[in-house]
Amino acid sequence: MSRIGKLPIQVPSGVTITVDSDVIKVTGAKGELTVPHLSDVTVSLEDGVATVTRNNEERIARAQHGLQRSLLNNAVEGVTKGFEKKLEVNGVGFRVAMSGPDLEMALGFSHPVKYKAPAGITITTDKMNITVSGIDKQQVGQAAAEIRALKKPEPYKGKGIKYADEQILRKAGKAGK
Repeated sequence: MSRIGKLPIQVPSGVTITVDSDVIKVTGAKGELTVPHLSDVTVSLEDGVATVTRNNEERIARAQHGLQRSLLNNAVEGVTKGFEKKLEVNGVGFRVAMSGPDLEMALGFSHPVKYKAPAGITITTDKMNITVSGIDKQQVGQAAAEIRALKKPEPYKGKGIKYADEQILRKAGKAGK
């Protein structure tokens, strides 16, 4: 039995879940998300609790059991609380600022780097910190990863863009004579 798949999902008041044959729509205060309804599992709603059960014991059904539950739980959490990722920019001469909806950064290149946020994602800056937020967990993580990929942190001085909770393993520099 899937340890994740068997857990019930508490559906808060104000959140509606509509189960169709191919998609599951989750609507809440922050917006609406659609989750694909996987073929080998069944989603049932009773008294504010959503449960995911598998139709058989085949390998694909066991794999989809936990996946369907996680996707549905992330959608419920997204439309109620939302998700956010925090990034930090470290480096002499590095700057971040918002220019309209775009994120404009000076990252030590010969030109400023611009990042256009995808639809449904909001980016805010505060000095050398960047906050990426939205209701779709996958989209928030993807946008944060794309921003981080513009200038990954290097191991000698730690310059670059890193997640707020990320630990950079430092290397020793050249050994002097």
